[in-house]
Formats: sequence, structure tokens, C-alpha cells
Amino acid sequence: MIGRTSNPALNKNTFKNFAYANDQTDVMSFTGAINKTAIMLLLVVLGAMYTWKVFFSSFNPESGISAVMTWIAVGGIGGFVVSLLTIFNKKNAGIFAPIYAVLEGLFLGGISAIFEASYPGIVLRAVALTFSVLFIMLFLYRTKMIKPTEKFKMGVISATGGIVIMYFLSFIFRLFGANMSFLYGNSFFSIGISIFVVVIAALNLVLDFDFIEQGVNYKVPKYMEWYSAFGITVTLVWLYIEILNLLLKLSSRSR
Repeated sequence: MIGRTSNPALNKNTFKNFAYANDQTDVMSFTGAINKTAIMLLLVVLGAMYTWKVFFSSFNPESGISAVMTWIAVGGIGGFVVSLLTIFNKKNAGIFAPIYAVLEGLFLGGISAIFEASYPGIVLRAVALTFSVLFIMLFLYRTKMIKPTEKFKMGVISATGGIVIMYFLSFIFRLFGANMSFLYGNSFFSIGISIFVVVIAALNLVLDFDFIEQGVNYKVPKYMEWYSAFGITVTLVWLYIEILNLLLKLSSRSR
């Protein structure tokens, strides 16, 4: 049975149309999925470098923000649209997934540059922590130090769903002028929430790795390596944003 995952790109229906095929030669491998994830991350970095350069090539932060806002919008909206195209066109993941990575890079590079201008060094720390978490979770998974049991999966999925609901409700409340400082401020309670969200995002990587391994066991076509890499990238983008948010809260307290 295909395992559970809270990642919308790697849900329980992803492999439902594939069956075991022992005579297949051109099949997905775990190593192949990880290698393509590395390519995806490189594309994210390249996209981010562009908007980063645009921002810091400006004369001042105000003009820099104006210069990158269009790219942030293009990256954010375009990334969302392409992610849907990828989810519903898995066979073309090799085309859509790299485009998604570049668009997300444009988005992340823009917002990262804006925060870097106010808190120098914060982006480097966020990037380092994100990659550190990725390698640590991969190591823990491959060495079986973390085993994605059904209870583990249900716990992570439930927590992720709760986070999604929390963010959605906070968005609605802020539209009506509600004060959400307990969630977005720099209080100890707000920092605690961010730490919890970062932990859950990290644990989602374990579910992603496990789901990919089950796809390998099902001997699905090789193009699913790109789709799997796309799924991991979605989680990593979320993880980076949450780590950056946490560091922002901590940095604002020290001022």
C-alpha cells in the first residue's frame, strides 16, 4: 500500500495508476530522484541569484524593492500555476518541474534580498540551515534512525493540516484588521510557533523520502524522478521560508 504524505505533490494518489513491473528497465530510482532534486535546487539558486542581483544593483533599498516586486509576483504566481501543471501532467514533469524551480528562485531571491537589506547575514544562515536540515533528515531516513510508521505519518499529516488551517484563518482575520502579533510578532510564543512549524516542515521531508522509496518499489517510470524531485523542492521551499521567518523574529528581538 502506498504510504501517506502531507505533500500535495506526493499524495496517496500519485502512484495509484502504476503497478509492479519486474520487467521494466527504464524505471525510477531513489538516487535518480535525489540527483534531480539537486538539479532543481541549483535552478532555484540560479533564479534567486538573478532577483538578488537586481535588488542590490539598485541605488537604495526603496528602489530595490520596486525593481524586484514584479519578479516576486511573477515567481510567486507563476510558480503556483506551474506547480498545478506539474501535478496534473506528471509525464511532463521533466519540463514543468525545472520551470517551477526557476520561478520559485525568482520569488525567493526577491524576498530574501529585501530581508537581507534589513538584517545582513540572515539569508546565508537561512540557506545553511535549510540545506543542513535536508542532509540531516536524509541521513536519518537512510540509516533508519527515523522510521516513518503509520502513527508517525498521521502525526505529521495532522500537524501539517493544522498549520495550513492556522495560516488560512490568520489571513482571513488580517483582512478584517485583526491583530495577529501572537503569530507574526517576535514574542516568545510567536517564536515557539515558528520553531514548531520548522520541525513539522522538516519531518515532512521524511514522508517525502519514504513516499519516493515506495514509488521505487512499485517500479514506476523514470520520469517520476522529476516529479518526485519537484515534490521535495516544494517542501524545501516551505522549509526555507519558515526558517527565514524564524530568524527574522529572533533578529528583531536583538535590536
